[in-house]
Amino acid sequence: MGRPVSRKRSQEPEASGDTRFGSDRSPIPLYHRIYVILRERIVNGTYKVGQTLPSEAELMERFGVSRITARRALDELSLEGLVDRVRGRGTQVSAGAAPRVGGVPIIAGIDGLMANLSIIGQQTTVEVFEFAYVVAPDTVATEMQLGPTDLVQRAVRVRSLADGPFSMSTTFVLERIGRTYTQEELVAIPLIDLITRAGTAIGHVKQSITAALADEISAQRLGVQPGSPLLKLRRVFYDADNRPVDYVEIFYRPDRFEYRMTLSRGADNKFQLDRS
Repeated sequence: MGRPVSRKRSQEPEASGDTRFGSDRSPIPLYHRIYVILRERIVNGTYKVGQTLPSEAELMERFGVSRITARRALDELSLEGLVDRVRGRGTQVSAGAAPRVGGVPIIAGIDGLMANLSIIGQQTTVEVFEFAYVVAPDTVATEMQLGPTDLVQRAVRVRSLADGPFSMSTTFVLERIGRTYTQEELVAIPLIDLITRAGTAIGHVKQSITAALADEISAQRLGVQPGSPLLKLRRVFYDADNRPVDYVEIFYRPDRFEYRMTLSRGADNKFQLDRS
């Protein structure tokens, strides 16, 4: 078998079939689905502090909804304190908006996690949609302890099984490590193996798990309806000296991926994560 080939894609999804927002008859109200999509873009830094969000008219056209629905979605963001709605200036991301990570990071056994990541990389095919060196977004810079002008290697990839895509990941790797591999190598070799090859030993990983809704781009790339539920994982990889080297956001199709952990009762009669 030949190795997978990277293909560049457009930033915007292509229309295919009936992908109208809300055509899947989800019980989740349309305004809430739009709210979650916009909220996710604020949290992950797509919309930065002070940036103006799409207007009610733009949301109406983009999602095919009424003005009442579009206004309700923006009002929900305002009630949460994520945006300021000012007449004549539109809806802008507020200064108080900050990433919201649910719960305490899950600490998994590092040996098992690293092995699983390598195996997944070897048993799936991958397409690289974006590969560039960029200034780290605010959220990433904070997590990776970077300066305001520090560059990172940013890549967006979709992994697929035989029956179709199951995950879309966006990775931010320290520039000095990113310069050691090419886009073609990222297609053929798991990222965790490339980081190891660069001479960086991973000491530990912090991870959080939450839920999200597919926006237009992730829906097109993962083959689901816009607004469909996705499983979202955030991981920060640290080297042996406790320095962050890689920040990852991954969206999984829940019908093709599930996350399992084993808890064992310890000597103190409390359940703990089984690190074996």
